[in-house]
Amino acid sequence: MDDTHPTPTVPPSTASAYLNPSYWDERFTKEEKYEWLKDYSHFRHLIQPHLTPNSSVLELGCGNSQMCEGLYMDGTTNITCIDLSHVAVQNMQNRLLSHKFKDIKVMQADMLELPFDDECFDLVIEKGTMDVLFVDSGDPWNPKPETMAKVMSTLKGVHRVLKENGTFISITFGQPHFRRPIFNAPEFSWSVEYTTFGETFHYFVYVLKKGQRSSNEDIQPVKSFEVQHFNLFHEELEGEDFAFRINVDELNN
Repeated sequence: MDDTHPTPTVPPSTASAYLNPSYWDERFTKEEKYEWLKDYSHFRHLIQPHLTPNSSVLELGCGNSQMCEGLYMDGTTNITCIDLSHVAVQNMQNRLLSHKFKDIKVMQADMLELPFDDECFDLVIEKGTMDVLFVDSGDPWNPKPETMAKVMSTLKGVHRVLKENGTFISITFGQPHFRRPIFNAPEFSWSVEYTTFGETFHYFVYVLKKGQRSSNEDIQPVKSFEVQHFNLFHEELEGEDFAFRINVDELNN
């Protein structure tokens, strides 16, 4: 697997377009594959320690990523992928069948309302999917209430479907001083650790272990950090994976 994609992306005119399902349907109609935050080969060494061949895995927002194939080839075959876009789901189903990955399940579902029983997955993973919820969140230190409602709905669903001692892995642009306070909300019984990967840019990998809590010192954000804002054209944002790093409404002012 690599970072190339043979068909052009469909860049959005505004950051808020990422929240519109019709944008993704249009994009997935024209785009064969695209990997946000690098492909699986760049971070597989961070994921594999949390998996066994018998692990049941849920991928949120699979889009047209090849991450599930990478997990499968590494020995984890009980994989369920969901996406809100019916176009992405159909394309993924066709691709997996054509490459003999018939055991991977793909279904249309909303990560805000996961249609699964309680405690049914050993590992839930998302790569850039939750970042979509933050594209028009306003002040990163104090996101809009509507943004937080969606984020918390997603996290509550993940926490619910995880087995006891299960693991949630979030691969994201989101920096620790913004994400750890959210992950450490009192309604969740999981610990929060993170690491990074990448060379030119660092991407964050959060590992949340259900069944234990992080210490109180991890819950408080460090507000001395100066937040940088980027104002680039959307073509540059797509090409360099900047799209979810920034917190602006218009990408092409």
